[in-house]
Amino acid sequence: MKKIIITTLFIAFYFLPVNLKADVKPIFEGNIDAKVKIVVFESLTCSHCANFHTNVYPSLKEEFIDKGHIYIEFRNFPLDMAAMNASKIAHCRNDGNSEILHYLFDNQGKWIKGKTIEELNKNIKNFIEKSDFNLDVDVCLNNKEIEDHILEDRIEGVKKFKIDATPTLIINGEKFDNPSNYKKLKKFIEKLI
Repeated sequence: MKKIIITTLFIAFYFLPVNLKADVKPIFEGNIDAKVKIVVFESLTCSHCANFHTNVYPSLKEEFIDKGHIYIEFRNFPLDMAAMNASKIAHCRNDGNSEILHYLFDNQGKWIKGKTIEELNKNIKNFIEKSDFNLDVDVCLNNKEIEDHILEDRIEGVKKFKIDATPTLIINGEKFDNPSNYKKLKKFIEKLI
């Protein structure tokens, strides 16, 4: 049922012109003028994406992002309604900060519970309300501008980069295979710097 809902939403928005551009900031880190620019298309309910944030991202941050060698943008590619709603929460402050996004990935197993979207929403709401983020989850979930931004990311991912799985890394405009292999990723980045 979840797949049918997200597929229907995707099809409905796929044929809309992509000039709707909501006034929502992307979630990003690093030096905007860096020679290496990475775009990560991911879904907050994807275990491989959580693995990327746990096992690849920390080294990437320490060795490249914090040193100004990389600018990274985290783009939305929700695979289901729970991921869509989690993405709305990650963007809710609209400040480009990645803190909530990382928090959701780091704790994915604590909030991604429930058989229905209502149960999932209740669990993520309870989880976020116990955090220090001080967000009104209902306001986040009902923000149409953020929802449009998330769908625009997904549409662009499919149209421009033929994204069909998460996480997918785009490095300087080209797809990078096997984003879970940090050694391979590091070697590739070092050639670009």
